[in-house]
Amino acid sequence: MNKLAFGIDIGGTTVKIGCFDKEGKLLKKWEIPTRKEDSGIHILPDVAEAVGRELEANRLDVSDVVGMGIGVPGAVVNETTVNKCANLGWDVLDVAKIMKELTGIRQIKVGNDANVAALGEMYKGGAMGYENMVMVTLGTGVGGGIVLNGKIVPGAFGAGGEIGHLPVNKHETRVCGCGKKGHLEQYASATGIVRKATEALEQTDRPSSLREMKELTAKDVIDAAKAGDGLALEILDSVGDMLGQALAMISCTIDPQAYVIGGGVSKAGDILLETIRSHFRKYAFHASEEARIELASLGNDAGIYGAVKMVLP
Repeated sequence: MNKLAFGIDIGGTTVKIGCFDKEGKLLKKWEIPTRKEDSGIHILPDVAEAVGRELEANRLDVSDVVGMGIGVPGAVVNETTVNKCANLGWDVLDVAKIMKELTGIRQIKVGNDANVAALGEMYKGGAMGYENMVMVTLGTGVGGGIVLNGKIVPGAFGAGGEIGHLPVNKHETRVCGCGKKGHLEQYASATGIVRKATEALEQTDRPSSLREMKELTAKDVIDAAKAGDGLALEILDSVGDMLGQALAMISCTIDPQAYVIGGGVSKAGDILLETIRSHFRKYAFHASEEARIELASLGNDAGIYGAVKMVLP
């Protein structure tokens, strides 16, 4: 067997593990539970054990491993150290050093999971062919990652790509999860879409199929918009407006070739993309208007592809 590399995506519930050849072809993927008890002390040894079992099953050893990339849900400094990771119970932790000691693998690099997912989309996903791109994930919150010249941009404090906390409304009175106000996440996340729809239904007596929903979800709003519901279309347009404004601001700063939109809300597909594109062109500086806006394509595998890319040429 040729040399191998591993891509690891550590999540709050499971750890996704990908075994790749040195050309980046996925050979095998599997998951193990994320054992967060005891301040997450078991997580890295569990990963090391899982990788060791895979090598043993193929009669290989660490000399056959090119490297291991690891994505973690926290800010990362110098591709080695997590600057606290509350979701896993970690304080400041040199993940690369610990994994080198546990596995014997010489090349290990660590990155924030959202940034790593962006790298995966550049490598094998919706932004293939573009070395300058930004990923925006629309889920319960809004996250993102930045890749410039084929490299993750984590920022000086590990906060590069925190797109959900771009301030887009200085008049907002509600507080974002981070403690401040008027951030993109408050409007463009699944949570924000439901809040906007609920407010619209309370503040007007306009007819809408959304009134028939017992427990309103972002998917309900998107489905209603696709069916032509006027109120739902207005809500979706307001989401596209906020996202278009945010992407225009990003373009004035780093001027990427492409944006990829991922996360659960992105399943809306073309109706969401076209709305974002039209508002982006309205706000963007003329030189950046032609930046591509596409859907992410790797789904839950983006993290393992991005992680392995960190240690491959």
